[in-house]
Amino acid sequence: MLRSDGRVGNPVRCLVLDDWHDVAASRVEAEAARLADSLPLTFGIASRQPPDRLRPLLEALTLTLAAPQVGAEARELVTVHDPLVAFDELARLVGRHPRASLALGQLLRQTPRLGTLQGLAAEAAAYSMLLGGTEFASWLADRGTHGAAPEEGPLVRVRREDDRLSVLLDRPHRRNAFSFRMREELFEALELALLDGTVDRVELAGAGPVFSSGGDLSEFGTATDLVAACLVRLDRAPWRLIDRMRDRVTVRVQGAAVGAGLEMAAFAGRLVSSPGAFFQLPEVAMGLVPGAGGTVSVPRRIGRWRAAWMMLSGTRLDATTALRWRLIDELDETDETDDRREP
Repeated sequence: MLRSDGRVGNPVRCLVLDDWHDVAASRVEAEAARLADSLPLTFGIASRQPPDRLRPLLEALTLTLAAPQVGAEARELVTVHDPLVAFDELARLVGRHPRASLALGQLLRQTPRLGTLQGLAAEAAAYSMLLGGTEFASWLADRGTHGAAPEEGPLVRVRREDDRLSVLLDRPHRRNAFSFRMREELFEALELALLDGTVDRVELAGAGPVFSSGGDLSEFGTATDLVAACLVRLDRAPWRLIDRMRDRVTVRVQGAAVGAGLEMAAFAGRLVSSPGAFFQLPEVAMGLVPGAGGTVSVPRRIGRWRAAWMMLSGTRLDATTALRWRLIDELDETDETDDRREP
């Protein structure tokens, strides 16, 4: 599968779960152990409801594509119209970015079991490694260089009212894309809330029609010292502060939460969305893995299997599905805000 020069042969395998319904329990356990200790991504396919005795396999697989008639809400299952067609499409996407995909598969087997700091450290190391890889370099070359114009004024606005601190991402002309400067301003705002014991509630929102479009693409590939970038990403992570005071934090999403926007928001104790919003994790298509805590926060909400589906496929998840999967906690029918300008 992996050649001595680092080239990837076939990074994807398929396991038809229907063929395992009557297999002896000892063989099921042995296959599950083998899958859990293998590098390739293995996708299960289920056209019938897997019996409980196959749970070790379901848990060991990268994810399982299930036909609509299966109708199960288990977090290991992703319901699709046609599992075989979905498998072919997923295998094609993985084949375009096999190194990032394999790195993600291994990362997701670790981060849900780790503490927040340890999980973020593993993610930051994988992300920084891939920044120096050929898949990201290819994406960067295809995209070209697009520098952003200098910006004046604060990119994060803060307002204190009694025991509540309202924090607003205020870069609507860039769809609240996370720049280095915005990250620093957000870190400082959240650090204030963390250190002030009189702040009982923190509400985080985004100005304009979109909560956040993710990382600022104009800054991608500009780091010259990947080790330093890795350490800064870990130490100056606003999402780490959100996790530390998660019971006090509510995030309100409108329009879209993409990449870093979703990864950060998923750490909050309460995540509220407008009905028309969508959620997406597109990093693998760039030759990367999520780098704003997503391999920690998203699996905690929806399980590593559905998280793998979102990350490998880059699928846009609508708000209704996000609520059913428990990626979000609540839909606010009145929250289709056109333009948030005040925190």
